[in-house]
Amino acid sequence: MTSVDTAPAPDRPHGAHDLEAELSVIPESAKTTDLYGQFWIWAGANIAPINWILGALGVSMGLGLFETIAVLVVGNLIGMSLFGLFVVIGQQTGVTGMVLARMVFGRRGAYVPAAVQALVCIGWCAVNTWIVLDLVMALLGRIGLVDPELSNHGARILVAGIIMTTQVVIAWFGYRVISAFERWTVPPTVAVLVAMTAVAWFGLDVDWGYAGDATLTGAEHFTAITAVMTAIGIGWGITWLGYAGDYSRFVSTSVPARKLFFASALGQFIPVIWLGALGATLATLSTSSDPGEIIVDAYGALAIPVLLLVVHGPLATNILNLYTCAVSTQALDIRVNRRVLNVIIGVVAMACVVYFVLNGDFAHTIDAWLVGIVGWLSPWAAVMLVHWFGVARRQVDAATLLTPPDESPLPAVRPSALIALAAGIFCTWLFMYGMVPVMQGPIAVALGGVDLSWLAGGLVAGGLYAALEIPKARRTAN
Repeated sequence: MTSVDTAPAPDRPHGAHDLEAELSVIPESAKTTDLYGQFWIWAGANIAPINWILGALGVSMGLGLFETIAVLVVGNLIGMSLFGLFVVIGQQTGVTGMVLARMVFGRRGAYVPAAVQALVCIGWCAVNTWIVLDLVMALLGRIGLVDPELSNHGARILVAGIIMTTQVVIAWFGYRVISAFERWTVPPTVAVLVAMTAVAWFGLDVDWGYAGDATLTGAEHFTAITAVMTAIGIGWGITWLGYAGDYSRFVSTSVPARKLFFASALGQFIPVIWLGALGATLATLSTSSDPGEIIVDAYGALAIPVLLLVVHGPLATNILNLYTCAVSTQALDIRVNRRVLNVIIGVVAMACVVYFVLNGDFAHTIDAWLVGIVGWLSPWAAVMLVHWFGVARRQVDAATLLTPPDESPLPAVRPSALIALAAGIFCTWLFMYGMVPVMQGPIAVALGGVDLSWLAGGLVAGGLYAALEIPKARRTAN
């Protein structure tokens, strides 16, 4: 991939943290050549309870154990490859994903994806914090600090407040502290998960020959496969596309794109497959859909040390949500220091957690968020990739993306991009089959619940945008 013009503002005198206070093109002098930081950032973000719960989805829907794992592997090979492309684009341009969207949607038209991404990050921050509360309550119940038969709303909110505060403090300091946190905390967590996996696979009565629900019809079987593919296969990789450039922009363009691609993609792929497979095997032991109950049912007293370190999962994931939410909010031309935004976002996310504690339904909330994210990110990603490879030909003057709206040489709005995005989102909904009725599109319903939302949305948005813009680009080039 060729390099682009990243000749931005000169280094600021107060260092990298000040450079991140406002949106800017990261200069080469402030970048790193270290790839381990990228690997651990993405690995840490995916060593989280949600991945083994989603891994159990296939078995709970009637798929066989190894069939579920095969779907995870194939889906994530595709999804993480797309993710790797966006990582490299972020490295080459030196700007965040939502700033880069200005080259496609226009200087003000890019407010649309930036606003959606900010809202998505707040939602994920709240959902991920809420998910771990089941695990913590299961732990506290084991050691007698809470009565597991009660709702324990007060204890849940207190624990959530401690976790949220920790997340906000880490994200406050920006990329380098986030990277350091992941680098130093993920390896010990991996060691615990190795032991956890060994106990599950060699010490528990896993049904390795589980072949799934024999009563499923052929159509029901295919429907289950598409659901897993959307939730934690291709759809899982797609959920991270809007985040990729926010962190890879700190990697020097002297680092070969191929190495960065594999370091980042494998950082996602390995933990997702590992924890997904672990969740699938645990699902052969427990019929519960509650994360705390799955762990306690499987490990008994061993759940206590495991659960203490599993709390790391939401922390490692949510510091990315908080940081990306802040820079996406700044991409709306909101002139507020990123650290101030970081605190505001944490307060809003905490309010959402309180709502989930008082009103949440685990399965419905998770499903609604996952399908909603794929619903906009797949078309957005398709339009971005078509523009990058087919229209811009991998050449972007990154500095112009940060010019004030009234002075920008970019179009205020590029209607073709917004039209393609809207068409893609609509087609995504047509082929979507979520647990929430409003997210069950008519075509998916007619197909008996088959969910091909990510595919339909991406093909329609990308194809339409290519038809509208590539001929113009060729005429201009000639």
